[in-house]
Amino acid sequence: MREFRYRRPADVDEAVALLGEDPEAAYLAGGTNLVDLMKLGVQRPDLLVDVTRLPLDAVEPLPDGGLRVGATVRNSDLAAHPVVRRDYPVLARALLAAASGQVRNMATTAGNLLQRTRCYYFQDTGKACNKREPGSGCAARHGQNRDLAILDWSEQCVATHPSDLAVALAALDAVVEVAEPDGTRDVPFVKLHRSPGEHPERETTLRRGALITAVRLPPLPAARRSTYLKVRDRASFAFAVGSVAAVLDLDGDVVRDVRLAYGAVAHRPWRAYQAEAALRGRQFTPELAGQAADAELAVARPLTHNGFKVPLIRAVTVRALTELAESRA
Repeated sequence: MREFRYRRPADVDEAVALLGEDPEAAYLAGGTNLVDLMKLGVQRPDLLVDVTRLPLDAVEPLPDGGLRVGATVRNSDLAAHPVVRRDYPVLARALLAAASGQVRNMATTAGNLLQRTRCYYFQDTGKACNKREPGSGCAARHGQNRDLAILDWSEQCVATHPSDLAVALAALDAVVEVAEPDGTRDVPFVKLHRSPGEHPERETTLRRGALITAVRLPPLPAARRSTYLKVRDRASFAFAVGSVAAVLDLDGDVVRDVRLAYGAVAHRPWRAYQAEAALRGRQFTPELAGQAADAELAVARPLTHNGFKVPLIRAVTVRALTELAESRA
């Protein structure tokens, strides 16, 4: 790890200014991803801007019935929050499925969303990776790609986004509050992350210097019946092989509303709009859930070693929705 400078800004404006002035600077919050990448030599910032002391660690109810989650709220605190557990159980379950208790005590809301891929080739500086070094190639396409993308990958990159929290937020239609050099703006969560395209190193739509300050959850009564199911190689402290965040609202047996998002299948959290459209307004059955998943996965392009993800995501979709349908009061 090379030497770096350290600054602790007094407010959000100073933090944004510091990062905007230095193209080699990075924000430091929980550090659970950044510090690991610095040790590996994947990221080499010359300045760390520590935002942990900024007043961004509150969880606050909103007048419309939604919830505002500060950027530096720790994952463990958010998972245990009584309103989250009651109104957005998919969020609590996604957080509790991530990492370990010790890591969740450090990891922050915004940092979780901005995690970088766990692709082997991205983390190995001796291998070709367009995300780490643009123009060097993508060794993963014909290498160890078991855990990588089946949707929305490009010739330049087949990496997946590793966050569990992000999958739940995609299903909930969350909104991200961002401070930028010229002011603040709201970003719909599904527009925060980019597809890889020709520039996989550009992972989000955020401008240089932008700082996520909060995430807003909309009032969504249907989310009280929601869940997150994660398939992984071991029972804890493992990234997803595939995951599903699901919200289901039934009127009798008819699907009034449904929200679905998939994890570990694409460069970004994948909102399953085709599957949702196939379910809405129809009488729910496990068979219909399977057909809906088939509609979403029809465009999947498995790589050499990850074709199993297609039936896996289908099966987890059916299980998640069926469990929610059977759990209604």
